[in-house]
Amino acid sequence: MAPESPAGSALVAAGVSAGYEGEKVLDGVDLTVGSGDSPLGLVGPSGVGKTTLIRVLKGTVLPWSGSVTFNGTPVHKLRFGAAKVFTAGARFMSQDSMTIVDPRETVKDRLKLASKEARKGGRPHEVTPVQMLASVGLGEEYLGRAMRTLSGGEQQRVALATALATRPEILVLDEPLSAVDPGSRAQIARMLAAMIAQLEIGTMVASHDLDLIQHLCPEVAFLADGRIVARGPLREVLDSGEHPAIRDMADNAREALIFRR
Repeated sequence: MAPESPAGSALVAAGVSAGYEGEKVLDGVDLTVGSGDSPLGLVGPSGVGKTTLIRVLKGTVLPWSGSVTFNGTPVHKLRFGAAKVFTAGARFMSQDSMTIVDPRETVKDRLKLASKEARKGGRPHEVTPVQMLASVGLGEEYLGRAMRTLSGGEQQRVALATALATRPEILVLDEPLSAVDPGSRAQIARMLAAMIAQLEIGTMVASHDLDLIQHLCPEVAFLADGRIVARGPLREVLDSGEHPAIRDMADNAREALIFRR
């Protein structure tokens, strides 16, 4: 039997520095995503290292210094049962989550695989594939659809439903709704926020879509120069102008009327 995730799981980056081929991208990042915490937005200019940070949190990129731990154990050292607990209990969704390897794979196949991973990780549940789809605004008729026949936005919704299918304690999302029709994003964001709150999933959302961040995340961490330069509610961070990158983003947001409501 796989070991169970302890209550109050946490994914913690402490003093993380990392990069590629000798070029530093992250420089001493401290960040915690804990189950039961309010969703945290990760914002910052393009190319600043948001995706790199997510890869370090997932364990696919090793930090040069500092550490990333899941319930106290370095993520790159997790093995066997502990690795299965991490895979089920801490879910990551990115553009890679939409990759289709088997052209015959259906939506139901993908959701059933996620449920199987949940069982292996000690997280069995009674949530049905239909309920999983409903949480991202898709109907039962999608179950039999081949993944390759879905639009980009539909694939992204299925990827999000798959991430939720293991009933994770930690959920890390990288541009989760970038391919979804803009008119549908607010509705999906509201359903997602309700599901996160109901299940007490600790969530981090990295996105350039400030409207989405505003809907989902009571607090943001602003990444610039390889480190977190400000934290707080999105509007307060943008109004603070504590860093040139924050001022640039605030100016662009005002021009786009992001905060018109």
